[in-house]
Amino acid sequence: MSDLLKKAISLGVGLTVVSKEKVEKAVDELVKRGEVAPSESKALVERLIERGEEERSALKSAVQEQVQRVLKDLNVPAKSDISALEERIAVLEQRLAELEGLSREGTQPVPVEEIAPDTHTD
Repeated sequence: MSDLLKKAISLGVGLTVVSKEKVEKAVDELVKRGEVAPSESKALVERLIERGEEERSALKSAVQEQVQRVLKDLNVPAKSDISALEERIAVLEQRLAELEGLSREGTQPVPVEEIAPDTHTD
């Protein structure tokens, strides 16, 4: 029984990349060799599939965490950071368009020198 348990665990871990059909085939092989009772085969397949899904989910989470860590280490901005910057740019573009509209309506534009005086000295 412990040999069967080891095989089941190995098969369960391998399920992260194995299809249901392959699991059923492997369990059928165990039934043919007499290592699993035919009445237990369906339950074993279900347990192994469930274990595979758990392993797949854990692997996916671990990969996602690692990718997030690497992106953070590389100072890659998050999607939320980019969205916030896009919103700020849109507001600035709107304000600029409003200011340009005022200058076209007869008011004099403010010279750039008055906004940001030249601090350059030779």
